[in-house]
Amino acid sequence: MVKGIQRFSSRVENYIQYRPRYPQGIIESLRSHCQLLEASIIADIGSGTGILAEMFLRQGNLVYAVEPNQPMREAAEKLLEHYPGFRSIDGTAEETTLPGESFDFVTAGQAFHWFDPEKARKEFQRILKPEGWVVLVWNERRAAEYPFGNDYEELLEKYTKDYAKVTHKEVDEGALQEFFGNDFKHEAYPNSQSFDFEGLKGRLLSSSYSPEAGELGHEIILSELKKIFDAYQINGRVDFQYDTNLYYGRLA
Repeated sequence: MVKGIQRFSSRVENYIQYRPRYPQGIIESLRSHCQLLEASIIADIGSGTGILAEMFLRQGNLVYAVEPNQPMREAAEKLLEHYPGFRSIDGTAEETTLPGESFDFVTAGQAFHWFDPEKARKEFQRILKPEGWVVLVWNERRAAEYPFGNDYEELLEKYTKDYAKVTHKEVDEGALQEFFGNDFKHEAYPNSQSFDFEGLKGRLLSSSYSPEAGELGHEIILSELKKIFDAYQINGRVDFQYDTNLYYGRLA
């Protein structure tokens, strides 16, 4: 997880405002298939500003939010401090600092692709209770199915320097099978956001691979983004469409 620790330090405000949330169906599925209860104890790894952690906090869970990036962690502490079950932890997927055999669920939202899979797997095995579950969640943009999404994807491929290296798309089913070492389940849920141009710009700049102000390529990518927005906007807004992918299972 070390490789991604500092990438979001300057993107916290955009991350809070413009990153998508997750559908409530995730919680309902975990209740049905994984015996998620109000009493379940959660370790949310790479928790960022707490988007996934808050879903569990809302239903009364005790959640240990493990985040190595200080600005992201501090943002979560401000946003979630009113939940009595919130615990903020300075740690990584590979070294959570959490007690062994103590958690019913280990979760990761939009974060697993930053982990060292082998080391994280050993750490998750250490902190999970014997019948504990691992839950991985990603919001994946739809691209091929609609023109705006396709053009946005091409924009990232052309004007960002390491998009292909850090996108979660590098984690395929084979990698997940190796990680779980066991059968795992996959479910997908439709998800979306609606943006004016300022929102769309904020969504772009919340991503770790987008060039920031003062960096090479920043002005041109925003110029090209405005062209895409103008081509597809309806009443001053465009839709971001996602599939929210949920993977859950027990580690062999």
